[in-house]
Amino acid sequence: MPKLFLMLLLTPHLYGARVAVTIDDFAMRNGTALSLVQRDKRILAALEKYHIKAAAFVTGKYIQTPQVMERLGKWDKSGHLIANHTFSHPNFHKTELRVFEQDILKCEALIGKFVNFTRLFRFPYLKAGDTREKRDGIRRFLEKHGYKYGHVTIDASDWYISSRLESKLDRTANTPLEPYKRYYLDHIWERAQYYNGLSTRYLGREIDHTLLIHHNLLNALFLDDLLGMFREKGWELIDAAVAFKDPVFDSKPNVLPAGESLLWSLAKAKGDGSLRQPGEDSVYEKHRMDERQL
Repeated sequence: MPKLFLMLLLTPHLYGARVAVTIDDFAMRNGTALSLVQRDKRILAALEKYHIKAAAFVTGKYIQTPQVMERLGKWDKSGHLIANHTFSHPNFHKTELRVFEQDILKCEALIGKFVNFTRLFRFPYLKAGDTREKRDGIRRFLEKHGYKYGHVTIDASDWYISSRLESKLDRTANTPLEPYKRYYLDHIWERAQYYNGLSTRYLGREIDHTLLIHHNLLNALFLDDLLGMFREKGWELIDAAVAFKDPVFDSKPNVLPAGESLLWSLAKAKGDGSLRQPGEDSVYEKHRMDERQL
């Protein structure tokens, strides 16, 4: 067997990283541009087009209407993971440990009946404990209840871009969408390169990434384009269930406050002094979007 061909077989991710889609909140609502059902159908269609299964990190308070529960059932029947994102979306750094634990269980009571319910848990705002007592306490609680962390590796601010787009459409219904699409794709690619760089720098390899996005108008409009971008740039799109099998997701970085992207936390644990706090937020995008009048 030729040596080069053997290297291709044995070397994973030789020409690009691998990435899975994880979607937070599921705050489905009707809006100026698309209805609740139209948004959901478009997001599901984009995932189906690229033959990938996402992880749906569901916030319980958003799925209490029959219509939204019916839509979430479509995700379940399509084979996407249904995972826990708390009931009321509290900031753990501002919430007592016992109260936060009960909020997790309250969400589980709603989503536990789905066939593809999976014991993955993601912290709202990616805040995983501001004190050692809370950080270690919630780790023990999650382990006791059979949960693994649904870590984010590629964090981003799609939620902020979407909120700006929706506000603009509320004011001006015929707002051009192309500038928002371009800004969004550039933003995600920039953040993907940054976090992939942390992976190679501190782990010596490209891990299986989990991209954080939200169930919102932005992704209803542009998720197809986003997935196409990753494919065109040589990244492989994979199922969330595959990504979460990467051993890196068992990591428990010894940092305080805990949270942010898993790669951010691992870099912080290694003493990286260049990290911004928080890793991602609207403040980093506001000026650039203002300059572009978006």
